Amino acid sequence: MQRWRGLEDIPEDWGRSVVTIGSYDGVHRGHQLIIEHAVDRARELGVPSVVVTFDPHPSEVVRPGSHPPLLAPHHRRAELMAELGVDALLILPFTTEFSKLSPAEFVVKVLVDKLHARAVVEGPNFRFGHKAAGNVEFLAEQGKVYDFEVEVVDLVLCGEAGGGEPFSSTLTRRLVGEGDVAGAAEILGRPHRVEGIVVRGAQRGRELGFPTANVETLPHTAIPADGVYAGWLHAGGEAMPAAISVGTNPQFDGTERTVEAYAIGRVGLDLYGLHVAVDFLAFVRGQAKFDSLEGLLEQMAEDVKRCRELVAAE
Repeated sequence: MQRWRGLEDIPEDWGRSVVTIGSYDGVHRGHQLIIEHAVDRARELGVPSVVVTFDPHPSEVVRPGSHPPLLAPHHRRAELMAELGVDALLILPFTTEFSKLSPAEFVVKVLVDKLHARAVVEGPNFRFGHKAAGNVEFLAEQGKVYDFEVEVVDLVLCGEAGGGEPFSSTLTRRLVGEGDVAGAAEILGRPHRVEGIVVRGAQRGRELGFPTANVETLPHTAIPADGVYAGWLHAGGEAMPAAISVGTNPQFDGTERTVEAYAIGRVGLDLYGLHVAVDFLAFVRGQAKFDSLEGLLEQMAEDVKRCRELVAAE
């Protein structure tokens, strides 16, 4: 899959294409349906498929300080889109100047002049342009002027997650923030993932017999609620069953919120400085402070046992 950052990266000889536009944070199951439709339509027409997204999130530019927690960084979204068969990903730097483009200017500048859209595929609630004034109806009108089709994927997915609410990035962020990683996984179609560099912490886990990878998460990451989770630690191309702790470590009066993963049954791992990923499969228990160190150790041993069982069942 080709990856472009900015309109100037698009090859000058780029021909016609099928395009879909959106933040696509998390590339959840609803997003997947739209992207897959675009990919299928592109193959029918014999042209490449292009996903257009933005960095930073538009809300941060329009309303500074309102950047939502992100379900997936751009490189992870690119991986997921490539798996869906997307031919090219265009990440547009979302600046104040760009935010002022009218819907008509956006169509010409991006879809017509650069991507030579043959068709545009969107969900029914798609909005674009200055103050989100453009919608799919306006886009369809522009398509008649500039010779591209507009196809609306009007599919609403629901499940048990969120009590049956329609799947969305907003719902997924809420569930992650509540610690309902199983519900989030139902929407995403995979476990929620947190990534970052392994840094040195207080090293108490090592002293207690449960050495953990202290993950310095990427900016704006959607981090699950404080507690203990079963999941996977991905490092060096290997996926290891893990017991994951999120929180401030109240047993030792901690104040900084951390994500730490213990690779179950692994001895002598040296992950410092490595970029790792942590997948959250299931919530085990909330954060707690114990009356004694012995009580903490007993609970940690029980947590590891439970996490091993949950990962094995998964």
